[in-house]
Amino acid sequence: MKKVIFGLLALGLTTQISAQIIKTEELSEVIVMAMNYKYLNDVKTGEVASIPVEMLERKVAAFDVKNSDFYQDDYDLYNITFFIPDGKILAAYDQEGKLIRTAEKFKNVNLPAAVKASILERFPEWTITKDIYLVNYQESKGATKRYKLKLENGDKALRVKLDEMGNFL
Repeated sequence: MKKVIFGLLALGLTTQISAQIIKTEELSEVIVMAMNYKYLNDVKTGEVASIPVEMLERKVAAFDVKNSDFYQDDYDLYNITFFIPDGKILAAYDQEGKLIRTAEKFKNVNLPAAVKASILERFPEWTITKDIYLVNYQESKGATKRYKLKLENGDKALRVKLDEMGNFL
């Protein structure tokens, strides 16, 4: 009885295996282009930046204007705003979906080591209470990064501006 059951089981499995016919189709060629890689290279810092900042910058670089609901062939420029609780990015795209320029503003980001060192050297007794990170990107010029900091020492307050290298502006 066992031999009959195992025989039927083996016969049932082998007939299903040979019944499968695999069709081969040749797929069309796909071209992958990174449109906004220059933007990501320019805004990237050597330091570990804030995770929400990097995520929003990647969303801006990956945004596809042509597949959006409001795309029309008539317009040459599209201004799109991206928001998160810690900041926002206003991005301008051309008709092909290429990123032309951005204006970015973020609060409470991780400051680069050069900025921290400059503050500590020039204002040793002061603490940073607020910081704003500003980025202006233009396709032809690249990215300019600035930091606006509010420093406090007791009841005194001071506002300073620095670039990404820690130079006071």
